Order: sequence, then structure tokens, then C-alpha cells
Amino acid sequence: MPKRPLRPAMANGPAMAADLIVFGEDWGGHPSSTQHLIGHLARTHKIVWVNSIGLRRPRLGDIRRVAQKLAALAGTPDAVGAPAADAPGVAPGFRVVAPRAVPWPGNPLAEAANARLLGGQLRAVMAEENIVRPILWTSLPSALPVVGTLGERAVVYYCGDDFGALSGVDHAPVLDMERRLVEKADLVIAASPALAERFPREKTVLVPHGVDARVFSSPAPPAADLPEGKVAGFYGSVSDWLDVPMLARAAQALFDWTFVFIGPVRTDVSALTRLENVRFLGPRPHAALPAYVQHWTVSLIPFRDTPQIRACNPLKLREYLASGTPVAATRFPALEPYAHLVSAIEPGGDLAGAIEAAANQAGGALARLRQLAVAQEGWDRRAEAVETALGRF
Repeated sequence: MPKRPLRPAMANGPAMAADLIVFGEDWGGHPSSTQHLIGHLARTHKIVWVNSIGLRRPRLGDIRRVAQKLAALAGTPDAVGAPAADAPGVAPGFRVVAPRAVPWPGNPLAEAANARLLGGQLRAVMAEENIVRPILWTSLPSALPVVGTLGERAVVYYCGDDFGALSGVDHAPVLDMERRLVEKADLVIAASPALAERFPREKTVLVPHGVDARVFSSPAPPAADLPEGKVAGFYGSVSDWLDVPMLARAAQALFDWTFVFIGPVRTDVSALTRLENVRFLGPRPHAALPAYVQHWTVSLIPFRDTPQIRACNPLKLREYLASGTPVAATRFPALEPYAHLVSAIEPGGDLAGAIEAAANQAGGALARLRQLAVAQEGWDRRAEAVETALGRF
């Protein structure tokens, strides 16, 4: 892709902030790194957020979700309104678009249809919003068909996951779309060193995940449904990247502890549900999480060793540390800078021992050290790094 000219400077000041067309997950759910970053960028940029375009072919079990997508498109071409209440610093008028797109990665007919349908839809939105030559930002390879159709001044690919290992993804066609997207991108922003190594060095910058340290360190009253006594807690998606057998062994060994899981369950947890000291509380809003993590005894990151985990940079790690609560975790690359603050074991190891060791590191000076370790890693700092990278377009 030929280099696009830099935006002109204003006559009496710095260059105007470019408008952003952003492709991400459905806005308003549990905030991702993209939502955190764009929430901050929305203070100075006009944002059109395009909800998720699927990363796998439709299956029989997807009928309900497809019906919901069709219902969203049946009324108006997009939804306009304030984003999720816990997204930081979002300006009024932030626009969220329900995309007219066929979720079939790797299918040439679907790509052609999406270039026409979604490209036309977004050009109409751009005209309504008086957007000309935006930066096209995508956190999903499935946005590839519209690249080059919006008169964009630059293409930014934000890579926060290894799509070759992510569950629920058609890996081969999505990786092919990612490869073609990177070829067209002017800038790649990677969330971890392992991800950054996959892309051309001359166009890639590393922006690790951040944390809303103020939210997680400011005292919150304990949640009403948090059990009393010694609690080992986890929040996030309960999926196949968690080592369920290891967790079951720990819960059996620590019969005087309660193990609490917050989040949707997307894997077989029968080995845990049969144990009397295990509780699944279901999903909670992001803003409610400090009321749990600040008051349970030890926070858990019980990952398996997988390619996805080796490339990940989980938001919960910094949030746990910002709360000051001790952490017991299996080792993975993104943990290493904080390993001296965590009771860390090798994947599949003695989680019960790690939990008891972490519990001995509670309170006082050690809690403050954990908080200080991430105090300068706020999403505002990460957004400043992104702003600097975008400033050349």
C-alpha cells in the first residue's frame, strides 16, 4: 500500500486529530484492551465503532446470535448513543454501528459482499458524521474486505490475541486474512512481545496492556455474595485455557478455603462443580470487580501452557496487582516482569502450595509494592503511546 500523506497542520496550532473508524468486538461488554484504548482516544478523536464481524463460519448453534444480528440490522443501519458506562472518558456522540456483513472468514464471496455492503454502510455513516480520510483501526482480521474502500489515510492493525490459537476461531482462514491485512497496514500495534515478533519490525510498535489503577486500588466495600473466610478468587472467562484438573486438586487440598469464579463458563467444569468449596457466581460488570478482588484472600491466574497463553497479556494480571491482593499464578511470558510479586508455579504444578504461599504475602508493605508495580501503567499512558504512533498519519 502506498504511503498516505500526513494530515495538514492547522494554521495556528497543531494538526487536528484524525477521525477513527474502529473494528472491534461488540461494544458494551466486558471492556477489552481495544475498548480501554479507544475510550481514551475518544477524548480527542471522533470515533465510529463497528461491532464484531465473526471470526468463524456460521454453524447450526449460531442461529440465535445470527437472529440477534439480523434484528439489530432490521431497524436502523446503526445504533447511536453513549457507550458502556465503565468505558473511560468517552465523549458524547461516540457512534456504534451494527455491521452489515457476512461472518464467513476466508470465503471470497463473503469478502466481496462485505466490501460492498459494509463499505457502503460505513461511507453513508461517514457522510452523516462529516468524516473524511479517517484512520481505519481494526482489532479483527475480519475487517480486511473494507480496507481501501473508505478513503482512509492509514490502516492500523491492533493485535491483542494470537488468532492462530484463540478458541472459537477458524484458524487457517483468519490467519490468512491477518497476513493480508498486515501487508496493507501502515502500522501494527502488538499487545505483547510474542505477538510483536510475528510482524514486520519496521511497522510494528509494542503497547502492552494497561490498567485502571485508580479503580482497582480505591477501597470498595465487599460484595454481598462474596463468601466469608479464606477465598481464592478468579474473574474472567472460565474457558479451556484454565487448568481445571489443577484447580480441582487445589480445592480438594484446601478444603477450608472457598474457590470463587466470576465470569461466563465456557468449558467443562464438572470436576469443580462437584466440590462443596467451589462457587460459580456468573458474570459481573467490570466496575463491580474491585468489590471482589480487594476482599478475597488470593487472586488466581491458573492457566494451562498453550500457544494462546504464551502470547497473551491478560488484563486481570495488572488489575489484580493494582488491588494489592496477593496473586497465585502459573508461569507464562507476560507474568515474568511481575514474577517477584507473585507466587508463581510451573503450569500444572502445586497450586495449593502457591495459594498458601501467596496468602502469607497479604497486606502492608507487600500490598503497596504490588500496587506501585503497575501505578505507571495506566490506560491513559498506553493511549498516549498509541497517540504518538498515530501522530505520523
